[in-house]
Amino acid sequence: MNTSKPKIVVLGAGYAGLTTTKRLMQKLHPEEAEIILVNKHNYHYESTWLHEVAAGTINPNQARVMISDIVNPNRVRLIYDSVVEVKKEEQRVVLENNEITYDYLVFALGFESNDFGIKGMDEHAFAIEDIDSSRLISEHMEYQFAKYKMDENADDDSLHIMVGGAGFTGIELLGELVEKVPELCKKFDIDRSKVRIISVEAAPSILPMFDKDLVDYARKSLEDRGVEFRIGTPISECTPEGFIVGDDKELIKAGTVVWTGGVKGSSVLEKSGFELTKGKVNVDADLRLPGEENIFVLGDCSWVWDKEADRPYGPTAQLATQEADVAANNVKALLTNRPLENFVFKSKGTVASLGVTDGIGTVFDDYKLRGKSAAAMKKVVDNRSLFLVGGAKLVLKKGKIRPF
Repeated sequence: MNTSKPKIVVLGAGYAGLTTTKRLMQKLHPEEAEIILVNKHNYHYESTWLHEVAAGTINPNQARVMISDIVNPNRVRLIYDSVVEVKKEEQRVVLENNEITYDYLVFALGFESNDFGIKGMDEHAFAIEDIDSSRLISEHMEYQFAKYKMDENADDDSLHIMVGGAGFTGIELLGELVEKVPELCKKFDIDRSKVRIISVEAAPSILPMFDKDLVDYARKSLEDRGVEFRIGTPISECTPEGFIVGDDKELIKAGTVVWTGGVKGSSVLEKSGFELTKGKVNVDADLRLPGEENIFVLGDCSWVWDKEADRPYGPTAQLATQEADVAANNVKALLTNRPLENFVFKSKGTVASLGVTDGIGTVFDDYKLRGKSAAAMKKVVDNRSLFLVGGAKLVLKKGKIRPF
């Protein structure tokens, strides 16, 4: 291989990294640059489906796609390894088992759970971070039911499931749990009334990204199916037994405790000395790291400013894939000495699942959906994200085409 070719290194095969790699393959001839994709696993996973893996409503393999099925290994060098640190001054990436140099770097290593310093949260609560951590939740939950069935002296608290945080992930997880719990009760012959599903949220409302009537619909839908909400209830500590909440230090006990209250960018950002704001990097309008000519930071690792709303865009899969298009264009622009373009987000709407046949959403310039129509739109969104990554073949193989 001709080593004089510019080296483009993409870190992470999530929505942003994988889409950037695909676009670079399409935009560049093999002789123009060497493209290298580094990822911890040999698969990409649909991170927007992890709440379903966590609840056990889908098989983990359904949310996982082999990278070599999407990216041609003859065109892109695939390295399966963990990133330890980026050394900007040396244009070098340190991996667990190797190291590589780069001419252009796309940093898209995704998110990690952010416990905001709440005592005991990291030690005692589960978090939805990847396939393995999500699968652990469903396996633990099922184990609690099995143990309860076997042990005559088992405490009802062990069946309780508590979710900290009522943002997007927390609410979608609750939507799956209300589907899964009746199945587990039937499987282990346990009375459904013994199982509490509890949502604890410090903010005065759930789902801050939706307007009030959709939020009210979502809350009533979940409450009608057995979710207990504790809104405006700050968590001061997580113990092996559950959450300690409120001014009176009430202990809410649960056998399965999941924290979904926030995310931050990969810890590699901090290890690499990147300047962080609330766990992420503020990038320039062209998606580059401030002060760096050849480093782009995408997806959950960066904040991109929405000038109209005067706040950063929320971290979504559609944001990550749109950033990837612009990043790939800008890498090509740097290679060909053309001007770079600024990122402009075009929202396609937001849809939240509340289980298989229910949901809420806003699409097409604030057209509101609720119920089955929102659930159907959610499946369209999920299938579209598969299509963008791997085309029609991947949609047929992994898509959500299950009937209501």
